Amino acid sequence: MWFINSGADPVSWLKDFVTPKIKAMIGSSPNDESSAWTKCPSCEKLIYNAELTENYMVCNNCNHHFPLASKERFNMVFDDQKYVEIPIVKIKDDPIKFRDTKKYQDRLKDARQATGAQDAILVASGNIGNLPAIVFSMNFSFMGGSMGLAVGKTISMAAEMAIKNNAALIGFTASGGARMQEGMLSLMQMPATIASLCNLKEHGLPYINVFTHPTTGGVLASFAMLGDIHIAEPNALIGFAGARVIEKTIKHKLPEGFQRSEFLKAHGMIDIIVHRCKISEVLRGVLGYTIGGSYH
Repeated sequence: MWFINSGADPVSWLKDFVTPKIKAMIGSSPNDESSAWTKCPSCEKLIYNAELTENYMVCNNCNHHFPLASKERFNMVFDDQKYVEIPIVKIKDDPIKFRDTKKYQDRLKDARQATGAQDAILVASGNIGNLPAIVFSMNFSFMGGSMGLAVGKTISMAAEMAIKNNAALIGFTASGGARMQEGMLSLMQMPATIASLCNLKEHGLPYINVFTHPTTGGVLASFAMLGDIHIAEPNALIGFAGARVIEKTIKHKLPEGFQRSEFLKAHGMIDIIVHRCKISEVLRGVLGYTIGGSYH
């Protein structure tokens, strides 16, 4: 056969060409939930889902970082995958009785059913490199990771727990900004989270923020940019306003790669860009330098 004469790997040929073609013929899309394949939006390669999961949702061809569930992030960073999940702060649903084309209560209900989460954040405590840490992770799948009362108050609670446990606070941010359905109450979480982090720093404890794709709006303009150390995943979108809005405001064409991790690192806003598979190792090193001396 042609692939033998050409020296091609028959197994790869079957995985990358034959199987997707057969699925296409019978009406199954590579991105269907029932499919065993996912198409990378960056390089357009078809990736076997088991391989994608094993590689922490990173394309093994172009290193595109797919979204990663919060609990998987906890499993990655905590020692021996051992941690205690901390309940998020519960608030009254729909505090201002908001409605656009749909009731806010219905949007919350849909998001909870789709994600299995109460809101756009999870918090856990455990050890990283044998040092105590409180970690929060935002979920962009839940209403775009938007920050309402529950998210803001949970971050403040996480900072208080870090102080109580003499631990570092680590955040994985992914958000479109403040949650419009909670109006001014959501915007008030910007100064509230800032005050909580200032209190954490007064106690001499570090806050490390890990920017994932995307981190924007009021989240970026508040707690996300207050880290003592800023880490970012490759090619993550990080910015306050959208590029088109900025271009219309300043009436000037923005440079290539504007608001991406690499651009921000080159201009001093990000300390280090870390491949997802290396994040645990980097966090252990950072905690060893920042709070390790207090525990040895």
